Amino acid sequence: MFIQTESTPNPATLKFLPGETVLGRGTADLPDAEAAAKSPLGRRVFAVPGVTGVFLGSDFVTVTKDASVEWDHIKPAVLGAVMDHFQSGDPVMVDGGEAQAASGHAAHDGADAAIVEQIKELLDTRVRPAVAQDGGDITFHGFERGVVYLHMQGACAGCPSSTLTLKMGIENLLRHYIPEVTEVRPVAA
Repeated sequence: MFIQTESTPNPATLKFLPGETVLGRGTADLPDAEAAAKSPLGRRVFAVPGVTGVFLGSDFVTVTKDASVEWDHIKPAVLGAVMDHFQSGDPVMVDGGEAQAASGHAAHDGADAAIVEQIKELLDTRVRPAVAQDGGDITFHGFERGVVYLHMQGACAGCPSSTLTLKMGIENLLRHYIPEVTEVRPVAA
């Protein structure tokens, strides 16, 4: 098995491509070892000292490290953990973790339901595919008085260029297509 790696805009995060399907649908954000309890793959990666976050996409695993360690020191161990997982035949998610992985956008109903559907459609067709290329995901969290709240995951969480991505990219896109949108803000998990 050959696992490729790609850098991301976030220097603390690397994208690992095992050449196999990781999640059949959806994504899974595992921000700590406790959240990885439903993921045998996540548990293996968190066993590597210095790993602070794991994000699972359709065909990639994004790993975030602590600032006190260098990629040169932990990358071989992370590669080994990912390889060991795929060679083991274990599932990526267990015990209801698949449902967590399939969830994406937060539900929203009410007077703004039509606007929210437009926002979600633009996020799904224009934003999320591009962000996945960088090893992350952005999901809809809420819409209130013209402000769109988005949750950034994987390489996007904590990325130095995430504010620029939100303001110059996503906010401009949404404001162009949906006049009711006045601003985009990130939310914590």
